[in-house]
Amino acid sequence: MTVLLTNDDGIESPGLDALAEALSGAHEVWIVAPDRERSGSSHSITLRGSVQFRKLAERRFSCGGTPADCVLYSCLGALPVKPDLILAGINLGPNLGTDVVYSGTAAAARQGALMGYPSAALSVAGSRGPLYFDAAASFAERNAETIVALWKPDHFLNVNVPNRPERSLAAVVTHPSRRIYRDTIASFTAPSRDVYYFLESVPSDAARDEGSDWEAVSRGDISISPIFLHPISHDDVVAYERADFRT
Repeated sequence: MTVLLTNDDGIESPGLDALAEALSGAHEVWIVAPDRERSGSSHSITLRGSVQFRKLAERRFSCGGTPADCVLYSCLGALPVKPDLILAGINLGPNLGTDVVYSGTAAAARQGALMGYPSAALSVAGSRGPLYFDAAASFAERNAETIVALWKPDHFLNVNVPNRPERSLAAVVTHPSRRIYRDTIASFTAPSRDVYYFLESVPSDAARDEGSDWEAVSRGDISISPIFLHPISHDDVVAYERADFRT
């Protein structure tokens, strides 16, 4: 198969290299990843201006845009091939539950699925080093063809792997958890009296929910969550249908 790899940690990420090494033996691997870290860029795309592609090696390019740009421009013709599979990662840290709203890695997989390509995001669920990539890379190598065979339009896979040195771990299908964020900000006032704010992040928690991705990873299992592309709050639809909206 032809496999396109990308991420949001940048072209120099060790997670990207681990994924490429695992897949290159059996597949034709193309790499298009941001030229710098783009973590938290969500699904931003470049609508005005150009996006630079720089060839670094055979089938390896850096991109001046976002992770979603990497996929969008590659699949629109910046590469001479069309992928059979798009894999984003291996992300340096978890993308559990509602993290996918912010994650550039998840957005790259979402963009691939929006364009009609089987796509998955892979993350190592470790908040600090050392990070172990073997299990995630091995999962991708062993299951690339299964992901393609099972794929249907309107979803992508979000895969989170426990940060453990073991190469082989059990895998379960899960649903996304509701993440609990406790971020704060710090400020600095410059001599000009302009105020600069910095986000101070702490490791996130999650609501305790049986069958969730957070629960699976906490237990030591690989979490596989199919993510629907077209969100709708099914629980609230009836209430809104009954509401007396003024027109």
